[in-house]
Amino acid sequence: MRRGNQSCVSEFFLLGLPIQPEQQGLFFALFLGMYLITVLGNLLIILLIQLDSRLHTPMYFFLTHLALTDISFSSVTVPKMLMSMQTQDQSIPYSGCVAQMYFFIFFTDLDNFLLTSMAYDRYVAICHPLHYTSIMKEGLCSLLVIVSWILSCTSALSHTLLLAQLSFCADNIIPHFFCDLAALLKLSCSDTSINELVIFTVGVAVITLPLMCILISYGCIGATILKVPSTEGICKALSTCGSHLSVVSLYYGTIIGLYFFPSSRTSSNKNIIASVMYTVVTPLLNPFIYSLRNRDMKGALKSLFNRATVSLQ
Repeated sequence: MRRGNQSCVSEFFLLGLPIQPEQQGLFFALFLGMYLITVLGNLLIILLIQLDSRLHTPMYFFLTHLALTDISFSSVTVPKMLMSMQTQDQSIPYSGCVAQMYFFIFFTDLDNFLLTSMAYDRYVAICHPLHYTSIMKEGLCSLLVIVSWILSCTSALSHTLLLAQLSFCADNIIPHFFCDLAALLKLSCSDTSINELVIFTVGVAVITLPLMCILISYGCIGATILKVPSTEGICKALSTCGSHLSVVSLYYGTIIGLYFFPSSRTSSNKNIIASVMYTVVTPLLNPFIYSLRNRDMKGALKSLFNRATVSLQ
């Protein structure tokens, strides 16, 4: 906390989820199970990709980083929420709150950029199949991931440094289950106009522009498919893009519903439920989407089970 701004808040209190006290145990078990499945499911995806040489392709290279990001994304908010539900201690130090906000923004932005990189990979694979190997080289894939990390870090750092300039006077109750940037700005007794301007500007750069790139990529993919309207071509394109398109729809659909069509102040519970969708549910569903809808992943999983069965005999 900055000494110069005379902020008298040393900690915040998270109100958590809008559930009744007698339901705490049930929801604790539910979210703990969802978190464990998220971690184990995404770790399984990473393991399968590393062990199966057939999956050493650009698409699965990006998927490895996406799975790692999903694990980290959930770990930013869910463990603290579970601990608060179990111990009834809703407090979080000022420094811990700022750190949670930083990593939440960082991994949110990283998800956006990785999904965009995967959309570009699918665009090249379907629209320029003969040049795929010459375009999607290892160097380009690594560069896209590195740039994604740098841009995400820059975005999160800009919000964090600006937040550090604000003063927090008396009100330190956050009506959320994690330190959301918008909720923190409402508690500040400083002028937050610059923060809000940066939120709008950076939000366009890290959410709107990647989404537009994804839509353009799939528009080109759709136009390419229509040029060769064969059942086999459509099925191949769907098998190639279906998993990624499902994740994109689920992820951006929730974010757009939350931030572009915000609820009123009196219906903040709806915002919390929407936040649970993209912080807890989406990372949970991603492993199932990629494993159940992807033939290569199912083949790698079957090979792993066969190998484990043979070793146990």
